[in-house]
This record gives sequence, structure tokens and C-alpha cells, in this order.
Amino acid sequence: MSSAYLLVSHGSRDPRPEIAMQELARLVCQQLHKNHNQANSEYLVGIAALEMSQKPLHKQIKEFAETAFDFHKVSENANHLKILPLFLLPGVHVMTDIPAEVTLAQQAIGEDIMIELQPYLGSHPGLKKLLSKQIANIKAEAWILLAHGSRRPDSQKPVEAMATSLGAMVAYWSVPGSLELRVKELVAAGYREIAILPYFLFAGGITDAIAASVETLKLQFSAVTFHLAEPLGASAELADLIWDLTNK
Repeated sequence: MSSAYLLVSHGSRDPRPEIAMQELARLVCQQLHKNHNQANSEYLVGIAALEMSQKPLHKQIKEFAETAFDFHKVSENANHLKILPLFLLPGVHVMTDIPAEVTLAQQAIGEDIMIELQPYLGSHPGLKKLLSKQIANIKAEAWILLAHGSRRPDSQKPVEAMATSLGAMVAYWSVPGSLELRVKELVAAGYREIAILPYFLFAGGITDAIAASVETLKLQFSAVTFHLAEPLGASAELADLIWDLTNK
């Protein structure tokens, strides 16, 4: 039996996220071989981007499916392609854009290959453990979980719940509730050692901008010590969460 999996990210002009996605795809493939019981199974894991790509996502899905199943000579009983959205919030991309692209891809492919859209990465409860490990490595009086944010109503609830479970305050990069505002609130409350945890998958343009913003905050609040943690990054632990989502 052969299976195919496509990891879908937002996409970026910065080359670093794509390099990290390629590494993550390799790690997910390792996890699939490790955790599945079928000794003779073959697994193909690819990557695609919703934006910043030369082709729309539905064409990327169609081309990957045709290449994957032709390469593995998939039988009639093993013609399933699973799409895994690597997004942390249930924003417009997760709830509207990607499902629409999957529908277009399914229409283009026909009934020979069944496309299954899996839950988005941010819905996995195991993310808390990964973030807790990062928090444990940095000593601070207060933590800010900094997420991208979304215009979609109620999409902030999962990250707010995550921040609460971590004992952190939540801030957003692209919507109200900014990092600077949260820092001002913590400083006013008397905190003098503040750590920021970027709730992002990989290093890229936004994390560079966050680092620059933290440097500005250091100048603005010279009496405060700031710590900036790393984004999640490609790791075996993250790959294991993604593998788990393939079974949902």
C-alpha cells in the first residue's frame, strides 16, 4: 500500500521557510515509516505553498498527486492524498482558502484520487508541550506569546487558550493587541524581565521584524531585560505531531 501527504504552508519570499519545510517533510517521512505497521508501505511527502508560489495551490496539489501516484504505481485501494495545513491559527486561510483550493484540485483530478483535508497543525494539543520546552529554557518574570493574528472572528481563541495554559500574555503581530502594548502593560505592572515567544513555525521575514522590534523595545525600556525565544522550527517532535494529524 502506498500513501501520499502534502504539507501546505503559507509561503514566503524569504528562502528560509521553504528550506525548513523541506527538512520537515523529510522528518515526517521518517515518522511515517517508523510509526506505521505496514512493512512494505511507501510514503511520499511533499510541500506546497498557499501564497508566494508561481502556481495556485490547487494546481500544486494536482501535480503532486499525479506525480506521487504515478511514481508509486498506486493501486485502486490506495489512492488517497492527505493535505496537512501547517498553520497555527484557524484564520481565513485555514477555514476558507485552503478548503476552496482542495475542492478545485479534487474537481480537476476526478474520482481516481481522493483528497482528504486533515486538521490544521495549531489544533494539535501537543503543541503546548513543544512551547513549554522553549519556556523552560529561558528564565523570565513574564512571558508574551506573540502570534500573527487573523481578521477572522473567533480565530484568536485557540492562541489565547494556549497563552493561558502556558501562563503567558498574548500579543499579535498583524491585528490589535500589539507586542509594544503588552510590554507597556507588563512594565506598568512592575515586571522587569520579559520573554517573548514567537508563535510561528519558522524563521523568516516576520521573525526578523520581531527581533528588530525587540531591539527597539530594549531602547525604549532600558530598565527591562528582554529575552526572545526561537520559533518552533523543523524538528522530529514537530514531525511527530504532523504524523499524528494524518490519522485524524
